[in-house]
Amino acid sequence: MKPTQKVIIVGGVAGGASCATRLRRLDEGSEITIYDRGPFVSFANCGLPYHVGDVIPNEASLLLASPQLFHERFRIGVQVHHEVIQIDREAKTVSVRNVLTGESFEDTYDTLVLSPGAAPLKPDLPGLDLPGVFTVRSIPDTRQIRAWIAQTKAKHAVVAGGGFIGLEMAENLRHLGIEVTLVQNGPQVMISMDAEMVTPLHTHLEKNGIQLRLNTPLLGVAQLDDQLVVNDVIRTDLVILGLGVRPETTLAKAAGLTLGKRGGIEVDPQMRTSDPAIFAIGDAVEVHDLLTDTDILLALAGPANRQGRLAADVIAGRDSSFRGVQGTAICGLFDLAMAQTGATEKSLQRSGITNYEKVYLHPKHHVGYYPGAQTLHLKLIFAKPDGRILGMQAVGSVDVARKIDVVSALIQKNGTVFDLEEAELCYAPQFGAAKDALNYAGFIAANHLRGDLPLSHWRALPEDGYLLDVRDEDEFAEGHATGAVNIPLPQLRDRLAELPKDKTLHTYCGVGQRAYYAVRLLAQHGFDARDISGGWITAGMIS
Repeated sequence: MKPTQKVIIVGGVAGGASCATRLRRLDEGSEITIYDRGPFVSFANCGLPYHVGDVIPNEASLLLASPQLFHERFRIGVQVHHEVIQIDREAKTVSVRNVLTGESFEDTYDTLVLSPGAAPLKPDLPGLDLPGVFTVRSIPDTRQIRAWIAQTKAKHAVVAGGGFIGLEMAENLRHLGIEVTLVQNGPQVMISMDAEMVTPLHTHLEKNGIQLRLNTPLLGVAQLDDQLVVNDVIRTDLVILGLGVRPETTLAKAAGLTLGKRGGIEVDPQMRTSDPAIFAIGDAVEVHDLLTDTDILLALAGPANRQGRLAADVIAGRDSSFRGVQGTAICGLFDLAMAQTGATEKSLQRSGITNYEKVYLHPKHHVGYYPGAQTLHLKLIFAKPDGRILGMQAVGSVDVARKIDVVSALIQKNGTVFDLEEAELCYAPQFGAAKDALNYAGFIAANHLRGDLPLSHWRALPEDGYLLDVRDEDEFAEGHATGAVNIPLPQLRDRLAELPKDKTLHTYCGVGQRAYYAVRLLAQHGFDARDISGGWITAGMIS
């Protein structure tokens, strides 16, 4: 078959490999070549930390497809150890260097797809090139880390950075019995989430033997005898850099392609760059955040795969466009998971969006009478006054992904908290409740929007506010807000005369349910009462 067009793809893994195979399924006639400077064209880079920790013991399990498979199954040419070093847009050629031999050659294209990914951040600090200091991006990286641990019989590691890679590496090093100190430049790990939602994670890290040092930037690494010293203080056997990633844009920038405000490659909804013959996909591009209406960088495998498929559609002549992203992500840490979808308060505030409200709740993941019920911490953010769901964050040991996935799908369809009220979800005692935790999130938010449940928040209480604690006396004695007055809910009707009618009553209980009952009672007796969302448990997360 005579080739209909010649397509070159720079980089494999998620975006590039998906683009190549999708294009072949749509266009049998195209000549498709992938150039990748590494030794593997398609591997599970999200599994790398778990290979270091021997959770995935066999390296071969990480290899998703070989050059031979691409050729035999799809007739796609794959050249590993080949780096594209220059693009001549006018001539429609690329210069390619064999990284093993140093030899270079030119290849022509009709369409070029850039999928170079993102590189680990390695700031200009002393000692980051010392033996024993590693980044985690590829299978060769994991080989070096595993070999170093075996060679040095490492007993202690420093992980710099508390994002996905940093946390996953910290966990997996602990699986190997290595002591871990995690240093984080800032007051919280998982900076994509709102600060209070990360509080359980901080506790969980320390519970599992990871020494957490917040507000501790990495300043440098030095060699002392047979050990490394981090920040002139922490002696260690190896250092893992998990400081984040930057888009790989060197090739695009040299070719004169337009970059966005965040430093990624600028693309249109069809994933075309400023040159219509060149597409870009994956971690190197800027994408549109649907919730904040801004362009962002988002290094996630799911969007990269979708972009690869979409670019292939467009190259094959189909009318497709990328809808944008909502940042659905999850991270596991020992037996705890933290996940998010859509906007956070941080992202809304950065974007100048103020017409939103939030609710906190702390339900069990299934009915309490069935053994093993575990607490979930949920934060739902929604628009006012229409109730459109803007985002959710969840932390817990069970069922976190399911909760976030349901909300993610609703966000994609512009769902509201009223839809969440009506969501029909699976119920059996060991899986959920007849009124699921997500239904409760919808109930609370919808009650607020209907005017049945005025809300307060711990961080925004007025200094002269009247705090009413409606928990039982023994709960109050174990801990309460400064200045709070305790009237247990069962006594409230009989003690209304003790409450001022000229002040707003900011009411709380353990998680919010009894405070809701109290607010409804008080409102019908002429009081201005509000429920402090999430109750005393949320107060503990915020403090």
